[in-house]
Amino acid sequence: MLDARFTRENISIVNEALLSRNCSWDSAAFLELDARRRELIASSEALKAQRNSSSKRIGELMKAGQKAEAADAKEAVRGWGEQIDALDKELAEVEECLNREMLTLPNLPSDTTPQGAGEEDNIEKRRWGTPRTFDFEPKAHWDLGPELGIIDFERAVKLAKSRFVLLGGLGASLERALINFMTDTHISRGYKEWWGPVLANSETLTGTGNLPKFEEDLFKTTGNLYLIPTAEVMLTNIHRGEVLDGAELPLKYCAFTPCFREEAGSAGRDTRGLIRVHQFDKVEMVKFAHPDDSLAQLESMVADAENILQLLGLPYRVIELCTGDLGFASSKTYDLEVWLPSYNDYKEISSCSNCVDFQARRANIRMRDEAAGGKPAFVHTLNGSGLAVGRTMAAILENYQRADGSVAVPEVLQPYLRGIKEIPCK
Repeated sequence: MLDARFTRENISIVNEALLSRNCSWDSAAFLELDARRRELIASSEALKAQRNSSSKRIGELMKAGQKAEAADAKEAVRGWGEQIDALDKELAEVEECLNREMLTLPNLPSDTTPQGAGEEDNIEKRRWGTPRTFDFEPKAHWDLGPELGIIDFERAVKLAKSRFVLLGGLGASLERALINFMTDTHISRGYKEWWGPVLANSETLTGTGNLPKFEEDLFKTTGNLYLIPTAEVMLTNIHRGEVLDGAELPLKYCAFTPCFREEAGSAGRDTRGLIRVHQFDKVEMVKFAHPDDSLAQLESMVADAENILQLLGLPYRVIELCTGDLGFASSKTYDLEVWLPSYNDYKEISSCSNCVDFQARRANIRMRDEAAGGKPAFVHTLNGSGLAVGRTMAAILENYQRADGSVAVPEVLQPYLRGIKEIPCK
């Protein structure tokens, strides 16, 4: 959430930044509402001061026996009270409109985020590994999985609907192995593991920026609860409404959760196989960082995600997103894209973002830095996939497949897979 005062005092900067994000908004209407809000506050406070002064005067008049004057003062106080009630009612309506407007505005891009209109202007930073050259015709994971008897798309449709997945045998074991491997690896690099709810209330989803703007992409249940789209929602809100000790930052958290996304409007985009489904597993990383350190913490988070891919021996590249392709809450983002032979291209497997104080302001997460005078300030929050498990499985199946239809198991996963070294063909 943007700071309303900063927005008012730097309206041209905000307009330019939002324009670079392809976001249009009515800044004139915002300024008008903001001005009216300040007028209402000033008028209400002035009348309250008059009322308080007159209320004290009424007591003095009564003690002095000046009942007529006291009655007149009481009548004036009553009139001011009615005016105050009317002003406060209008103020509440104006503040609600302002808050609703601010909640739907995206974050401002970092000064270090490259300018660009969209995906085509993103910048490739580096590559790791060399895509494999096959001496046979490689298969896509959506064909390999069913042939190996480890993925059943048809029965998943029977159990739920399209774009759900059923894993069996070594498919289920491989999913679990990947989750444990990723989580253990992040713990070894200083992350604290959490296990939390996969249902979240509206306040929690508002804190991370999923509500109100993206409600159509969420699965809503009863009791005003939603299935979480990512563990970021749960991890970031652990400290909602709290003041953290700046000396203890950064806090580094990770969690495995199933993730649920309705993804309205994404029909036809990567809907085959494991790439874009309604329910998927993911290990998520979240950091709470000091504002002076958050850009460095983003770089180290990207390195933590890269480490998983390197240990698995999967070729990938790192992409820096331009202003026009940033996610709603992000100020700066790097995407990691893994090589998938079925696409003959790289596909996103992780997105690591620095949200600066955008989420912290929505969720009221602050820190107290004694070295800077001890005044509470908003922390910076960061999040990143470490990794999306289904896409990782797809990459392993496709990159480690053999001519006979079997799939080799990456060495680092074998201890998590009962020592199994391959997924044999049927």
